Amino acid sequence: MEEFYVAIALVVIGLALVTTEASSPGAYLIIPGLDLLVIGIYGMIVPDMLYTWYTVVIAILLTIPVVIGTLILYKHLGGTEPPSTTVTGSLIGRSGVVTTETNPDNLKGKVKIGSDTWSADSDEVIEVGVEVTVVSSEGVHVHVARK
Repeated sequence: MEEFYVAIALVVIGLALVTTEASSPGAYLIIPGLDLLVIGIYGMIVPDMLYTWYTVVIAILLTIPVVIGTLILYKHLGGTEPPSTTVTGSLIGRSGVVTTETNPDNLKGKVKIGSDTWSADSDEVIEVGVEVTVVSSEGVHVHVARK
């Protein structure tokens, strides 16, 4: 009867690993998780066979396709594009919306351009919510004007 409880523990641990991998992919916990899950179910069905060499053979035969399948799946999920970067010079002429009031010679202002927020200044006070155009840029700061 001890084997049955060990099998249940294997199923629980396997489910925990699979659930963790599903919620935060990339740690490859799916591989040991599926192995433990299948071996646990096998042990629940045939508890007398859990501590035999058959279990080792099943684990090895199961691990090979799971590893290959996981690698193929993550290759398709990951994509091959390098991360994108924005050069501030490419922002000139783009439109944005002021999210924190901009002032002359003060970089405490903030402007949302696309999905990014940039430090900004302007030649006049521009209130929150006003649409602006990027006139120039330096480093990670932009200089804006009312649109």
